[in-house]
Amino acid sequence: MRSALLALCVVVSTATAARAQQPAAPAPVTHPASEAPVLDETINAGEAYGEPPARRLVSWNEFEGPFFTVRFGGDYMYDYAAFVQDEVAKGQVAADDQWKLRDGRVVLNGRLKFKRETTWSAGLMYDKPTGKWLWRQTGIMVAVPEIWGDVFVGRSKEGFSLNKVMIGYAGWGVERAPVSDAMIPILADGVKWLGAVRKARLLWNVGFYGDALSEDQSFSTYGNQVAARVAWLPVASREGRDLVHLGFSTRWGKPKDHELRLRSRPGAWAAPYFVDTQTFAADSTFTTGIEAYYRPGPLTAGTEIFMQKTDAPASGDPFFHGSEYFVSYLLTGETRSYNTRGGYFNMISPARPVFSGGPGAWELVAHYTSIDLDSAAIQGGKYWRFTPMVNWFLSDNMRLAFVYGYGSLNRFGAVGKTHFLQTRIQLTL
Repeated sequence: MRSALLALCVVVSTATAARAQQPAAPAPVTHPASEAPVLDETINAGEAYGEPPARRLVSWNEFEGPFFTVRFGGDYMYDYAAFVQDEVAKGQVAADDQWKLRDGRVVLNGRLKFKRETTWSAGLMYDKPTGKWLWRQTGIMVAVPEIWGDVFVGRSKEGFSLNKVMIGYAGWGVERAPVSDAMIPILADGVKWLGAVRKARLLWNVGFYGDALSEDQSFSTYGNQVAARVAWLPVASREGRDLVHLGFSTRWGKPKDHELRLRSRPGAWAAPYFVDTQTFAADSTFTTGIEAYYRPGPLTAGTEIFMQKTDAPASGDPFFHGSEYFVSYLLTGETRSYNTRGGYFNMISPARPVFSGGPGAWELVAHYTSIDLDSAAIQGGKYWRFTPMVNWFLSDNMRLAFVYGYGSLNRFGAVGKTHFLQTRIQLTL
């Protein structure tokens, strides 16, 4: 995977140098950050994974034939994390400093040239613990304007939570909130209807999922589940940059083999699980989520709240909950683009990339997350973390993150404190 990282870096630098050597080639057009598109009204089978960068790095990775199109892409994340723990924290869950592969995947997507708009996607991710390549976002999406939207069939996000629907490469933090990871599986196999009424500034998705094709996947913790989400944009200016997003999600799930286990890492992929309910008997779960986001320009602020009621009589029907709050500001003036069909934010596109002689895009972030897995007979722990960090987007294809975090874990009858020092290199094609 380190060789893959080096190869992708070479592609980035070689493509940039090749463009510079072309005689009489027109200079790339750049726009002031205030003029960049702030609303994206497209949707395809890849959803958040299927959106190409704002600027094309190379053209050899795209093909158009008489019956279909193909775009080849790839993503790579590599992390370093160091932990400074007090004696109580070491006794709760000890964490070791290390470099660790966060994600490496190959992404294919394109269009089938039917009369009815049809797109497709296929994703393969390298899973380091097992040494295997696993299928990720894969399926077909068909436009069905008769029901105000599109229908997706295949493997995808369930559609619960804005931050969960977003591709991880586009997030303001380096990890999603621990409560999100604990309650909502990253993927599911099934059918999803994505709809929108543009005049009403309303969008939604409803999905039905099963595990017939994913029983051996680590994300397959439910036998069947139904998830739905609706979002309203009371403010969504195309001329200006103001955006207000309000959303609500709900989910019913039947745990596989009538057993449930909620656990999550502390906002660092290289760390072990900090909160963990262990496995307990459960017949079903009912989860709700509330979303609120505000983006007046370079500033973006938002919050999400998660609540889960568990039908587990032997454990007293526990109720778990958690939340996240964040604010980010782009010092270089860019505005984070928002997708009005899927209800999520896109990746940052620097107005003046480093490889074109600019500073790239610099983002300051303050992020707070919490999770409470102590309820009734279940004692999985309580955890919160505050994270100030800096994101540097060198181009549409490269990002560096510099992270500090301070976390508090209340578990095993004690409260332990941990300082986190993290960094990440992220490459996309």
